[in-house]
This record gives sequence, C-alpha cells and structure tokens, in this order.
Amino acid sequence: MKETLTFGEKFGYSLGDMAANFVFQAMLALQLDFYTHTFGLSPAQAGTLFLVVGLGVAFLNPVMGVIADRTSSRWGKFRPWLIWTALPFGVICVLTFTTPDLSPTAKLVYAWTTYILLRIVYTVNNVPYASLNAVMTSDPDERNSISTYRQIAANTAGFIVASLAIPMVRYFGHGNDARGYQLTMGLLSVLSIVFFIVAFATTRERIQPNPQQQSSLSQDLADLFANGPFIVLFMATLFYFAAIVVRGNVMLPYFRFVSGNVDLFSWFNGFGLASLILGVACSTWVTKRMGKRVLYIVSMTLAGLFSAALYVIPPAATAAIIGAEVLRQFAFGLSGPLIWSMMGDVADYGEFKTGRRASGTVTSAVVFALWAGLALGGAVAGWLFSGYGFVSEAAVQTPQAQSGILLTASVWAGLAFIASAASMFFYPISREKNQQIADELRSRRAKFAS
Repeated sequence: MKETLTFGEKFGYSLGDMAANFVFQAMLALQLDFYTHTFGLSPAQAGTLFLVVGLGVAFLNPVMGVIADRTSSRWGKFRPWLIWTALPFGVICVLTFTTPDLSPTAKLVYAWTTYILLRIVYTVNNVPYASLNAVMTSDPDERNSISTYRQIAANTAGFIVASLAIPMVRYFGHGNDARGYQLTMGLLSVLSIVFFIVAFATTRERIQPNPQQQSSLSQDLADLFANGPFIVLFMATLFYFAAIVVRGNVMLPYFRFVSGNVDLFSWFNGFGLASLILGVACSTWVTKRMGKRVLYIVSMTLAGLFSAALYVIPPAATAAIIGAEVLRQFAFGLSGPLIWSMMGDVADYGEFKTGRRASGTVTSAVVFALWAGLALGGAVAGWLFSGYGFVSEAAVQTPQAQSGILLTASVWAGLAFIASAASMFFYPISREKNQQIADELRSRRAKFAS
C-alpha cells in the first residue's frame, strides 16, 4: 500500500536541508579559502583544524542519535530539535565567518573555538533532522521522494553559495573580504533560522517503535554492528564526503592559480550545480528502474571519471572544463538522495532482523561517517597543498604547487568517488528485498498498534 505524503510536507521538510546547507556548502566550497586567504591561517593550520575538530565532533553524532531516540515530547522524537537549535545555529555561523582584530595566536584560538561550536550545533540539529526522514513514512519510494526534495533544496543552497557567495562577499565588503564574509553569512543565517522553523511546523512523525520495545545503549550498538547494510553504507558515505570536500575545497584555488581566472569559479559552479539539481530531480524516476544500489555504483563511478578528466583538459579550455563539470554533477546528482533514503532502509533492515528500531542511532552513525569523511577530505586537501608547496599569501604559485592543485582536483578526488562506488558492491538490499521488508514491517506495526 502506498503512503503518499503531501507536497507541502515534503517541501517544508526540504527547507530544513536548505537551511543547513547554507552553512554546509560554505564549509565545502569556501571555508579553506576563507581561513587561508581572508582569516589568516596557513593551509597546514586549517587542515589540522578540519581533521582534529571534524573527527572529535564526529563522535558526537552517535551520542546525539542515542539522545534523539530517547527524546519524548508532544512534537515527537526528532522534530523538536529543529526549533530548539534554530537560533544558536544562525548565531554561531556568523561568528565562525567573522575575522576578529586579534593577534595571530588569539585568532587561531578564536578559529578553533567557533569552528568547534559550529560543528556541535550542526550535529545537534542535523542528526534529528536526518532521522526524521525514516519516520515520516515506511514506503521506500516515498522515502526516496522525500530525499529527492531535500537534495534539490540542499543543492539549491549549494548553487546559491557556490555561484553567489563570492560576488556577495565583494558587494557587501567593498574591498574588505572579512566584512563581506560576515555580512554574507549573516544574511544566509537569518534565512536558515526561518527555514528550520518552517520544517518543524510542516512535518509529522508517523512511525513509532514498538511500545513494548526494550533496548539499551549496548543493545542498540550491538544491533548496529551486526547490521551488514549499515557497514557498507558507512564506508560508502565516508568516501563520498571525503571526495566532495577534496574536490570542493580545491576548485577556487584551481581557478585562482591554475586557470588564472577566478571569476570563472562562479560560472563553473553555477552551471555545474544547475546540472546537479537536474540529476537529483531525475533520481527517483531512475531509482525505480535501476534500484538504489546499482544507481549509486554507476553515479559514483561516472563522477570519479569526470573528475579525473580535468587532469587532461587544458586550463584555458573554459568550455571543456565547464562541460566536464556539468556531466560530473549530473551523474553525481543521480545519487544525491540515495544515502539519505538508504539510512531509513538500513533502519528498517535492523528492525526486520531484530524486532527493535533505533532510527536515530542508525542515522547518527552514518552521519558520523559523513563528518569523518569531511574531516578526512579537508585534512587531505590542506596537507596535499602543503606537500606540494602551496603558499596562501603568494600571488603566483610555483609550477609544483600548480601541478598539485590540478592533481588534487582531478585524480585524487576522482579516486575517492570511485572508492565510494566500490564500497556499494557489497550492499545486500535489492529493490525487491527493500519492498519485502517494508511490507513485513507494516504488517507488524499494524498488530502492535491495534
């Protein structure tokens, strides 16, 4: 039986991801450049910051999943966290992209403090938000449809950040990039607060655990690590987000120091992200025909190959560079909703096998992989830059540094995408198995609800 949700609920839910992605996409595309070119950190300092804080705060994700699973309110387990975190999220975002007039040592302390706070509030907000997908409906196709809406919203935020943020920084800053970043992120933060409130108001939690369910933290963790699909999804997610952040953080330096035309960065991202949104919009239709596993493998493999293609494209060949990015982003967009949809499927698989459901624990553990991948990718990007001799203050980079930027943007990022594809070969939930599990769980829930 189909469980169709309204457009309003799907759209309202998606605005929560747009809100979060104003910050998330800024971290991917702008934060390394902000810290090294505007704030005043060295690439090594920024890379170490990303790795240490990223890995440290990543461990908060499972904790937050356990907390969310055990939250009890008249609004549900996951929805209330959207409203509780909205204002702190916006304030801390602005502070993170503020450049204080302090000594170099004090600025480094400020960067660590605000980045830690940003990552904490993001986790406290995002784990319940991502978990909400799994309890809005039990229908696998509707779950993927919800994820498609949220990915379109998330990538629209990415389009805004990647194509408009630098022009906004210049417009608001009038030559003062520090002021420009602060005002740009301030405007986006206000929108984030409003969108979180809308997402809270328009969504509903429909799937509840068996009221007789007895489980402990140790039982939840034992169930998790005995869940084969979870292990596969964890590894695929780790490589997926490491690839994103390596590729995302290197493209602005690529256009500044290899292509020699930083103004093309906005056009590159604009065309690419428009293509990505089209790919996301097609995802549900393609998934119904190929299945999530096969589509994910194809999508990631093509994303890796089109990333690597940048290595052989001349830096002055603007049309070819943008064309390769359009193809890469479309292929990548096809897989955009899948990880988020699979989180619910993996939670279903665990409930199917054990009779116990822990949506927040499953989701938070996969989101842990997300943040670990971001930390790993950010650190690798920073360390590769240092290893190749990149000097952030230099107006012109050495040939070795230029070659390193190109290799990072193409070959190394491409290999990470392909590693994510390889992980998914071991995912055991086919489209048919997915529907079988959904039907069985629906029957079980009808019994304990009666």
